[in-house]
Formats: sequence, structure tokens, C-alpha cells
Amino acid sequence: MRIPPAFMHSSEHLAALQHRAAEAAAAATGVPSPCLSICRLSDDRSLCVGCFRTLDEIRDWSRATDAEKRIVWQRLLQRAAAF
Repeated sequence: MRIPPAFMHSSEHLAALQHRAAEAAAAATGVPSPCLSICRLSDDRSLCVGCFRTLDEIRDWSRATDAEKRIVWQRLLQRAAAF
């Protein structure tokens, strides 16, 4: 799903992220990535403003276990809620 920059941090952006979170929670295996194809770093370069993952979380995603991915999902949803 490609989302235009104007969409970022709108209610639709957060709804799309929550939809992906529900898919992740329902997945028995193969937890899906939170990437929404809004790949842009925050001003302080600490996280992606599209999916709210840190650079380390993005880098490690493909090697993470499903349990680790679920923890990342919890963290990024907390970050998104704080935005």
C-alpha cells in the first residue's frame, strides 16, 4: 500500500497502521511488517515516521522471530499513540 506524504499522521494513517496491527495480532506465524511505504525518518533520525520503528528495528525485522516482531509492534503502537 503506497500512501502519499500528506496522509502521514492523519487519522487515516493511524487507522492503516492499526489495521496492520490487527493483521499482525491475528497471524499465528509470519507476523507482517508494519511498513506502510511511508519511508521517511523523523527530524532527529530516531525512527521512521511511517511505521514508527527505529532504524535498529527496521534493520533487524527480517531476522526477528515472530515473538520479537510482536514486541516491536507493541512498541511502535505506543510511539504512534504518543504522536
